[in-house]
Amino acid sequence: MSTQTVPSAEVVFDTLFAYQRSAALKSAIDLEVFTALDDGARTASAIAKRCGASERGVRILCDYLSTIGLLRKSDGAYQLVVESATFLSKRSPAYLGTTARFLLRRELKGNFDDLTEAVRRGGVAPSGDNAVADENPIWVEFARSMMPMMVPAAHAIAELVAKPSTQALKVLDIAAGHGLFGITIAQRNVRAEIVAVDWKPVLAVAEEHAAAAQVHDRYRTLPGDAFKVDFGTGYDVALVTNFLHHFDAPTCTNFLKKVYAALEPGGKVVVLEFVPNDDRVSPPVPARFSLTMLAGTPGGDAYTFAELRRQLQDAGFGNVSAHALPTPETILLAEK
Repeated sequence: MSTQTVPSAEVVFDTLFAYQRSAALKSAIDLEVFTALDDGARTASAIAKRCGASERGVRILCDYLSTIGLLRKSDGAYQLVVESATFLSKRSPAYLGTTARFLLRRELKGNFDDLTEAVRRGGVAPSGDNAVADENPIWVEFARSMMPMMVPAAHAIAELVAKPSTQALKVLDIAAGHGLFGITIAQRNVRAEIVAVDWKPVLAVAEEHAAAAQVHDRYRTLPGDAFKVDFGTGYDVALVTNFLHHFDAPTCTNFLKKVYAALEPGGKVVVLEFVPNDDRVSPPVPARFSLTMLAGTPGGDAYTFAELRRQLQDAGFGNVSAHALPTPETILLAEK
C-alpha cells in the first residue's frame, strides 16, 4: 500500500486569503475588541455593546479571530490569548495596536499591487511614490505609530552605548523618526546631547516626544535628506536604525563612510536591521522583509550579518558585533 502523502491546497488558499487576516485584525483594533474583552466583555452581545458595533458583525469577526489564534472561544464566550492580551489590549503597557496605522497604510499595501513588475525589474522605478521618495508623508505616520514596537530595541541600544551619566555624550540619530532611540539614551545619561536627522515634518513628531520625555533641552534637529545634510563632526555615537535596508549595498557603504567621518576616533555606530540568516529563508520575519523592500524600493534588501559587516568594514569600521533582541531585528555595533 502506498504511504505517499496526499497534497493539501490549504497553504495555497490560506495565502490567497491572507489579506483577510490583516483586515480582520485592523477592524478588531479599530473597534477595540481586545480591550473590550480585557474589560470583561465575553459574549458577542456584550462586546458589540462595548464597541458600538452590530452583534452579528462582532460574532463573525470574533469567530474569525478565534480561527487564527488571536482569541479562544468556548461555550459561546470569547477570551483573550496571551499574545492578544499582551499586544492588542489598550490596557497592556506593551500595546502594539498603533502599528496597524502605519503597516496597513494604503500606500504600503499598494506597493504589492504590481509586485510582478517589481520582480521582473528587481525593484520599483527610482521615481514615484515609494518608500524612499523625498519627504514621503508616510514617515510622519511611522513616527506617530511605530514607537511602541521599538521600545525593546531602544533600551538595548542605550544599554550598549550610553556612558555613565557623569560623562558627556554626543549622539547623532539618523532617520530619527519617532526619536525614541536618541531620547532613551538621553534619559539614561543626563549629559547626553542628541542631534536628530530626518525630514522636517517627521522631526516635529520627534520633538513632541522629546518634550514629553523631558529631554527637549538636550535635543536638537537637522532637517533634510540624510544623504545631503551636513552632520558635522565630533559625535561619540551614531544611530542608523531601520535605514540601510531601503538602499542597495554600494549606497549603504557610501552612506556609512559619511557616518564614519562624523564620528570621533573610537566612536561607535549602531545599526538596527532585519537580519536574515545566510540561507536567506530564516528566521521567517527577517527573511520575508526582503520582499517588502523589493515591492517598495529601487534596490533595498534585508541584509545578512555578513553583508552588513562588509558594508561597515568597507566604510572603515572595525570590531563589528551582532546583538540579538526579543523582537525580529538585530543590533550591529561597530567602532571607528
